[in-house]
Amino acid sequence: MDLIYSISIWLLPLLFAITFHEAAHAYVARFLGDHTASQLGRVSLNPIRHIDPFGTVLLPGLLLLVHSPFLFGYAKPVLVNFRALRHPRIGMVLVAAAGPTMNIALAIAAALSFHLVVYLPPTAAQWTALNLKNAVVINAVLAVFNLFPLPPLDGGRIAVGLLPVALGRWLARLEPYGMTILIGLIIVLPLLGTQFGVDLGFVSHAITMATNAVIRVILQVTRA
Repeated sequence: MDLIYSISIWLLPLLFAITFHEAAHAYVARFLGDHTASQLGRVSLNPIRHIDPFGTVLLPGLLLLVHSPFLFGYAKPVLVNFRALRHPRIGMVLVAAAGPTMNIALAIAAALSFHLVVYLPPTAAQWTALNLKNAVVINAVLAVFNLFPLPPLDGGRIAVGLLPVALGRWLARLEPYGMTILIGLIIVLPLLGTQFGVDLGFVSHAITMATNAVIRVILQVTRA
């Protein structure tokens, strides 16, 4: 029963966070002239259209099962043909920024909703408050993590669009290796550091500090 309760207060906010994140990419891409996502049925707030069986369901569930200190998941990435956008460079920036912007908006909405919890029955209030708390955390984490300036993350594509053309092209060439580099920086490097008694988790620390700062600002602004 405890596992089901844990899943209900973590998986639901995660599902909404990644669904709205990907849907935002798709909506903005269509608005700016690329109909690839639309043709694939991704311009939708229907979670089923964005769920990745492993990344959205199995991975978060396994992390909950082993009592992992963090929860992570992902949806099916939205395919965007940046050349089809009316203004490819700035369009790429806007499409990429749509996901993290949506997550920040969801975090703010969740924080504002704390003010309504007092009107619920005690049992429902506790469950709702935990969902809202986790929604703030998950959306802040997704926004900050995805803004890391390395493609294929959103921050990398924003950087490619904003940097001078030569630098942007150099950064874009890292996209096939981006996730491998990220795993190396966040997982492999810190593990190697522990073998030598050195803290090499500087990327994780930076992401954590930025996430905590975003959460503090959101809670201050919403007075949650």
